[in-house]
Amino acid sequence: MTPDQDKFERAGAVFQRHGGTMRTAQAIHLGVHPRTLYEMRDAGILDQLGRGVYRLAELPVLSDPDLATVALKIPHGIICLISALAFHEITTQVPHEIYLAVSRGTTRPRLHYPPLRVFWFTDKVFTEGIETHVRDGVPLRVYSPEKTLADCFKYRNKIGIDTVVEALKLYRQSKPVRVDELLRFARVCRVFKVMKPYLEALL
Repeated sequence: MTPDQDKFERAGAVFQRHGGTMRTAQAIHLGVHPRTLYEMRDAGILDQLGRGVYRLAELPVLSDPDLATVALKIPHGIICLISALAFHEITTQVPHEIYLAVSRGTTRPRLHYPPLRVFWFTDKVFTEGIETHVRDGVPLRVYSPEKTLADCFKYRNKIGIDTVVEALKLYRQSKPVRVDELLRFARVCRVFKVMKPYLEALL
């Protein structure tokens, strides 16, 4: 085994122990030299998902590389609104940017690609209803379907009430309807009076 092969194998083992995908800073912290990352990329051993995000090329194709990139680069953000509806398969909308919630007071995340649409949520509106789903070895933080619906009612003027009503109908058709959770998040998001007539009509 050549020195390069040995180096690549050791670095590859580090990637495998951490789900196959890592940010540059994480890899360096775990002992992988930056030059090794570039050499492995150039040799076709690693795929570069975005600036500073690498993944073992031998792994299956990512089901959603944009979400994986955002989750790795902005771990404090939460997938929200249209992107969360799409994640939970309760919309026909195809988001052309990642809708991301961050805590009020946080600096706007910078990411060359994919494009982001950032929303600053406050207090419980930010912290409540977060779920973690592992996709392709990458943990994705996304709001639950019920929290997402409440968020959509809160931001109905930005995303369109038709989109919100459609999502509620698809939720009723495809998910276990958790009315208590819908009402709880309606109160958290302060849209109880707005949501209540729609819930009564559709559920």
